Amino acid sequence: MKDSLKISEIFYSVQGEAFYSGYPCIFIRTSGCNLKCSWCDTKYADKGSLLTIKEILDKVKNFNNCKLVELTGGEPLRQPSSIKLMSYLIDQNYKVLLETNGSCDIKDVPQKVHIILDIKCPSSGMSTYNLLSNLNYLKPTDEIKFVVQDRSDFDWAKSFILSHSLNKNQTSDKSNLLVSAIFGKLKLEDLVQWIKETPDIHFKLNVQIHKFIWDPSRRGV
Repeated sequence: MKDSLKISEIFYSVQGEAFYSGYPCIFIRTSGCNLKCSWCDTKYADKGSLLTIKEILDKVKNFNNCKLVELTGGEPLRQPSSIKLMSYLIDQNYKVLLETNGSCDIKDVPQKVHIILDIKCPSSGMSTYNLLSNLNYLKPTDEIKFVVQDRSDFDWAKSFILSHSLNKNQTSDKSNLLVSAIFGKLKLEDLVQWIKETPDIHFKLNVQIHKFIWDPSRRGV
């Protein structure tokens, strides 16, 4: 049982967000999440099937022209075997991305994994679950993502960044501070204007391009 994970879906698409946006990517979506964000767009991931790590790796290998893999959820780190799965993928020469909701300890995540760490803003209803110790384990190449619904969220994100000195070593052409608009709730043009008005923090606009390519409710893309 310890070498198994509950999986919602495994599919091949293009990466829709963050540094690797636009690149072909294999997604492993784990089942279950310990948070209940108000704007969650993957509630269906509460259900899934138990697969052994070998079965997962076999499915990944079916997409034999792609070496970029992301673990997402749900929340992958709720399942201890996710660490072992990431290690196996690295051993087989995959570039591994991990998107995590920021409430689970990332200390044991393999160093070669590229982490996209969510920091939950107040509109999510889950901002009290941000595990601040995770900030100590991030590498300079990892990314920190803020999903905002309104100006209040954006201002909260600014305060969080400044209070934790996350803007240190960030520049206008190189930043790991991602800011996303909740799809259908906040206009991108408004978010861009706020970014332009914040010269002391080098935000990078993060757009969920898959929701512009396909119907936003479509799964497996």
